[in-house]
Amino acid sequence: MKADDTLWGRVPPLFIDIGFSQRSRSGEHICGDAFKFRKSPDQGSIVAVLSDGLGSGVKANILASMTATMALKFAAESSFSILHAAEIMMGALPVCQVRKISYATFTIVKSGLDGSTRVVEMGNPPFLLYRKGDGIEIPSHELESPHWQDRKMKIYDFHVEPDDRLIFFSDGISQSGMGSEKWPLGWRVRGCSAYVKKLLQEKESISAFELSENILYEARRKTIDMQNRDDMTCATLYFRKPRRMILFTGPPFDPGSDAECARIVRDFDGAKVVSGGTTAEIISRELGRKLIMDLKNVDPDMPPSSSIEGIDLVTEGIFTLTKTAQYLEDYDPDSSPNAAGRLVNIMLQNDIIDIMVGTKINEAHQDPKLSLDLELRRNVIKRIARLLETKFFKSVNIKYV
Repeated sequence: MKADDTLWGRVPPLFIDIGFSQRSRSGEHICGDAFKFRKSPDQGSIVAVLSDGLGSGVKANILASMTATMALKFAAESSFSILHAAEIMMGALPVCQVRKISYATFTIVKSGLDGSTRVVEMGNPPFLLYRKGDGIEIPSHELESPHWQDRKMKIYDFHVEPDDRLIFFSDGISQSGMGSEKWPLGWRVRGCSAYVKKLLQEKESISAFELSENILYEARRKTIDMQNRDDMTCATLYFRKPRRMILFTGPPFDPGSDAECARIVRDFDGAKVVSGGTTAEIISRELGRKLIMDLKNVDPDMPPSSSIEGIDLVTEGIFTLTKTAQYLEDYDPDSSPNAAGRLVNIMLQNDIIDIMVGTKINEAHQDPKLSLDLELRRNVIKRIARLLETKFFKSVNIKYV
């Protein structure tokens, strides 16, 4: 397999790792901010929108969700007019019964695989861009509608480079702690910027999701008793060369394919995981490498892992994969360091996940006495893929052999 190929085609030159974190205003069950994004079919270029509705709770959520949905649709079209789209969005929003205005701020980010990026802001705090750990200023120009003269938009057009990070957030982040003795004017954008710079120095390879979680947590720390007085949303885009992994699970339908599957795993340019006892035996036999069971780190709730030279992780099959899906559903960065927890960590550290699934039936898994939670291999793989794509924004490819 060539360095720029996956099992199904070429690897994109730039991967956009996207993550966001959100908390409702304390005491509210519904967030008044809305974040939506869309990836192109090639799973590379993206459009992302963050909108902050007037006030908080249900009404704010309706305003923000309508704005974000419309903005996402307009921005996804190559010929969209920013001014015309903004006028339609503002005109379509319901009017607040109390303040007699319809208002929702927004930030729109549109970025392609060639690095070309456009950011449109109206009312939200300015975005932050970091290159080699330092914040950089991007020039902008303003647009103003004759129909909405009090609502100016800032437009930024620029090119990102590999390892750049773009961060944008609602004012619940920048105004966190406002009115307190220590933060009378709030954390402010420059406070957030200084924190991000320090964090990037400490953890250069931090993921988009981790970065947004850290920023939101730090903003909440500025509040009294971690009780935020406004909705908080932080979104992060991390532009980088794709990180890749392959998961091989289950013996191929045709035993004559064993050698080819082993070769694909051996030559794969990225992290390598083998799941399943029979699958591990195939890799061991075809590559002529010893399969050694790890009896030093035994988890009473999980089958032990093993090791094969050149393979990052070797696990048991269906049970471990099912537990992996459970960990992804209820993600906890401090989850158990067992085989399933390690597999989750490897998956989340990578961007493109190729999964090679053997289709030979393992009769042991048809035993009706086994727990219903032990799903058949194909079903649990689909479950994992769905979680990785929808919850963690990964690009997942599945090939059945």
